[in-house]
Amino acid sequence: MSGDAERVGMKPPHPGILIREEILEPLDLSVARAAEVLGVRRATLSDLVNGHSGLSPEMALRVEKAFGVKMDMLLRMQAWYDTCAMRARTDQIPVQRFSPQT
Repeated sequence: MSGDAERVGMKPPHPGILIREEILEPLDLSVARAAEVLGVRRATLSDLVNGHSGLSPEMALRVEKAFGVKMDMLLRMQAWYDTCAMRARTDQIPVQRFSPQT
C-alpha cells in the first residue's frame, strides 16, 4: 500500500493529527484535559497532535487504554509516516550499495 501511495503522491498523515481530529475534537477535549487523562505533560501531547514529535509506543498504549484506538494501528501509522519522510530524503543520504568484490 505505501508503495502505491508514494506513486500517486500521497503523503501519510502524522498519527498525532489523527489523534487530534478523530479523538480530541469529537470528544471536545482540550490538549490540556487530554494530557491529564493520558497522564502526560500538556506540552508533550501538544507536540504530538501538532505533528512536531513522533508517537512513541508508550503514548500509543496510553491512547489505546484511554480512548480504545489500537496501539498497533497507531504505530503502523507512525512507521508509514517515518518511512515516507525518510524516502523523501533519500538523496541527502550518501551511501552506496556494498559489493563484496570491491
